[in-house]
Amino acid sequence: MKITLVRHGQTDFNYDNKIQGSINNNLNDSGRLECRRLREKLSDKHFDVCYMSPLFRAVETAFILVGDRVMTVKDSRLVERDMGELEGMERDMYDATKYWNYELNCGDYGVEKVQDVFARCQDFLNYLFENHIGEDILIVSHGSPVRALHHLLKQTNLSTNLYFNVPNCYCEEIEVDIEKLNP
Repeated sequence: MKITLVRHGQTDFNYDNKIQGSINNNLNDSGRLECRRLREKLSDKHFDVCYMSPLFRAVETAFILVGDRVMTVKDSRLVERDMGELEGMERDMYDATKYWNYELNCGDYGVEKVQDVFARCQDFLNYLFENHIGEDILIVSHGSPVRALHHLLKQTNLSTNLYFNVPNCYCEEIEVDIEKLNP
């Protein structure tokens, strides 16, 4: 099984360095261009299905990447982390080392706790493992779910700093050996 993780293309909030969270923004022109460039890189890849967040920016990214050549499915477990009162604020209001500390599991300002993000992503992976054995899956989502899925698939030690940069149109292909995973 191969899973390809993709973060959506750029939005105006990304460009303006604002915290987006569950705000339902569209891609901007730069984001659409990023997606078209990624589509070229993925053009020779086979996908059996594309799962995507139902937020506009992820749906638009998915359709630019695979159009109607692959079955697409919206799944709410792939939505961006709810950033609570921080949504719409400047990015420097967000302390990634605090909010990505699995053991601290901080929910200040109504930010969705990291363990909750991991739980819904694990639930999604369990669904994939039960229903898509041996298939190649494209997942189009957001920074937080992409990070969580990466760590779950790579079986990262959750007591380390789990934050890493996931730029717009980030793309990572992970070969999954379900036998080695402990979902």
